[in-house]
Amino acid sequence: MTPRLRIRRYRWSDLDTVWALHQIGLAQVGVVPGDGVYYDDDFPRITEIYLANRGEFLVGEVAGSGIVAMGGLRRIDDETAEMCRLRVHPDHQRRGYGSQMAAALESRARGLGYSVLRGDTTLRQMAAVELYRKSGWQELRREIRGDVVVVYGEKQLNAVVAPISIDR
Repeated sequence: MTPRLRIRRYRWSDLDTVWALHQIGLAQVGVVPGDGVYYDDDFPRITEIYLANRGEFLVGEVAGSGIVAMGGLRRIDDETAEMCRLRVHPDHQRRGYGSQMAAALESRARGLGYSVLRGDTTLRQMAAVELYRKSGWQELRREIRGDVVVVYGEKQLNAVVAPISIDR
């Protein structure tokens, strides 16, 4: 049985743990400082960049393991937020925690009044690419940065879906 993921808002005391999770996640896929993709200047300023600017930063905890997942929402403009920093510790992957975290961030983005969610990942992060695909994201473009292909995507949060009609 998969242990339950408890999602809560980031606290300053979580900084060292989320910083380590960030580094582990990027190292797992070979993204390193200086490659044109890696950046980390937001970590010491999570409260300022995310929480105090109509955004969010969430962590996911598993009993006995502590924080094993994280993700943030960063304001782009009045209608658009960026989903970023989505990470799940390698020892806890393939349990649905990434999907749960993404769903919580998407729900929070709606609650904050955003209508568009944007994000990016690399082709090296195939689990993330698949998560975005399954969650209804549309690819916008790709860029090559060094030897890394970055995939940019977005999801319309307030899309109206027509009900299925059955002619009788």
